[in-house]
Amino acid sequence: MGDGDGGGSAGVVAVLVIFVIIVVAALFVFGGRLFGGNKKIDVNVTAPAR
Repeated sequence: MGDGDGGGSAGVVAVLVIFVIIVVAALFVFGGRLFGGNKKIDVNVTAPAR
């Protein structure tokens, strides 16, 4: 766990960053569809409430 061995840490960080990017991209794709449907419902609910 010494600072001298930065290569291994950099590799782990790179993998984590790539994994996070993939998860965020997946949430964007699936979340976009789910939230897209929810937003339509929210708009319909908010309009009559006015």
